[in-house]
Amino acid sequence: MRADLLIKNGTVVSARGIEQADIAIENEKIVAIGSLSSWSASEEIDASGLHVFPGVIDSQVHFREPGLEHKEDLATGTAAAAMGGVTAIFEMPNTKPLTLTAQDMADKVRRGREKAWTDFAFFIGAAAENVPNLPSLERQEGVAGVKLFMGSSTGSLLVDRDEDIRKVLENGVRRVAIHAEDEPRLLARQHLAVDTPVNHPVWRDVECARLATERVLRIARETGRRIHVLHITTKEEMALLAKYKDVATVEVTPQHLTLQAPDCYEELGSYAQMNPPIREEAHRSGLWEALQQGVVDVIGSDHAPHTKEEKAKPYPQSPSGMPGVQTLFPLMLDHCNNGKLSLQHLMDLTSAGPARVYGIAGKGRLSLGFDGDITLVDLKRKQKIEESWLASKCGWSPFTGKTVTGWPVGTIIRGRQVMRDGQLLGSSAGQPVRFQETL
Repeated sequence: MRADLLIKNGTVVSARGIEQADIAIENEKIVAIGSLSSWSASEEIDASGLHVFPGVIDSQVHFREPGLEHKEDLATGTAAAAMGGVTAIFEMPNTKPLTLTAQDMADKVRRGREKAWTDFAFFIGAAAENVPNLPSLERQEGVAGVKLFMGSSTGSLLVDRDEDIRKVLENGVRRVAIHAEDEPRLLARQHLAVDTPVNHPVWRDVECARLATERVLRIARETGRRIHVLHITTKEEMALLAKYKDVATVEVTPQHLTLQAPDCYEELGSYAQMNPPIREEAHRSGLWEALQQGVVDVIGSDHAPHTKEEKAKPYPQSPSGMPGVQTLFPLMLDHCNNGKLSLQHLMDLTSAGPARVYGIAGKGRLSLGFDGDITLVDLKRKQKIEESWLASKCGWSPFTGKTVTGWPVGTIIRGRQVMRDGQLLGSSAGQPVRFQETL
């Protein structure tokens, strides 16, 4: 009846409901949940007044290492994640070099072991030159799945023709994450990207997103390959995706649920510029309706930092992307407090959902035998998002100055306290996430 860590008196949010319970963690695993007054532990946390969530998993981030470390690196990116209550991240392949080979992946996993504050996994990029190798590449240690860019990508990561998309989906079995924007339409409309970021959603219009999503859904069903369509921005796409739940899962981002055009561009300029774009209120409402009806499986941040100097360039020379891993959970907790979704639904979208979509082994649930990954939340705490709190190397957020209700106050990874009350604890000790299909 002894554990390494005992979390007492918290309000636990799990698949069973919301209840008062204690949690014991021993050898990195959850070993008991319930009334544990007879237990003792080497370390105890009094969670009175706090909600105890399964550790938040952010399954879409760009941490820029190797090659673009002036924007972010694995140490600063995972520090930002831990500060925001995130216990595991999945990082994207558009680094320098691109993550296309076994050697590229092994290098990233090595860097993660050396630097990461959270647990981690990486996507292997799909490109014409590595399609035959994808079945073996997707089985390497630390691989979350395959990432396919249909529009706006770097070098050979762009896979925009139907025949090439089909080849990718026919090679391998694991989940393929999709950036769905139609490259031919982007090129044809590029002359519209002028003057001001307000034109960003005019250039990258609704039809650009809908066409690409429709194409990849058709190919996915024809090939029988599971896909995960990222950062959906339009009500039209949600209507399509609801008809393809046999092969497709769905992600939305906090920024597409929170910001709206044209207001965000008028207020933030190029700091609101991302791909796909922030759209008008009608689409934001459509995303919320789809989320509330169960079409959405996952909330991911699409954390994509650039320096202030880069973002200050005149549009369209300014790069697309914004940081978000640290603000993901505070923003969504605020939406819970505003009645937009329940705590259990948020739990599913940020932990159980990513685990289900990607087949994560031993994470995503507060259950016996699962990793002791926990996010502690003060649901009543009102807090302003300030630059001084941000750990990302880029040093800014589109949500700076916004006051939210609900705040992560503790991050516990495999039974080890990594963040408490806004302070990182100890040293980085992240490990590769494991997946059921590659154990």
